[in-house]
Amino acid sequence: MFPTLETDRLVLRELTYEDAEGIFACFSNNDVTRFYGQETLKSIEEAEKFVDFFSRNYYEKRGIRWGIERKETTGIIGTIGFNAWSPKHKRAEIGYEIHPEQWRKGYTSEAVSKVLSYGFDVMGLTRIGAVVFIENEASNKLLEKVGFQKEGVLRDYMYQDGNAYNTYVYSLLRK
Repeated sequence: MFPTLETDRLVLRELTYEDAEGIFACFSNNDVTRFYGQETLKSIEEAEKFVDFFSRNYYEKRGIRWGIERKETTGIIGTIGFNAWSPKHKRAEIGYEIHPEQWRKGYTSEAVSKVLSYGFDVMGLTRIGAVVFIENEASNKLLEKVGFQKEGVLRDYMYQDGNAYNTYVYSLLRK
């Protein structure tokens, strides 16, 4: 059964096809995808394929992705979760995005904190990593604020719009 998580202001829940519009709102926005390594979505059908992809990853134990929903409203404002989940090696990489209308309201750090706790306490992870475009100042600051350590630079690691970008690699270890 897919876990639902709650914070003071948010519900982190399983994504469904009804969330395709919210996924499309995020991933069709250049401000969101410019630091994502993901081309901008052009259709709702592409967003529905994301729902399938995230669902398959969960059931095949390769990742878990929650929709981020504010408690007082219906519909997601972004997603968050773990990619590259390796139960054997007790590690995963965190990833997230949130619609620009919801930036600078603390929702992302609230969701990140909850997901980190879930990763360490429930999934039994020892290491949670993150790979972030060097230019993505907001995400770099957020990860450092919640305790991630910068381990180095991955040169020409991710492509966006046909161009190679350097990224920082971060980790947070179970205390």
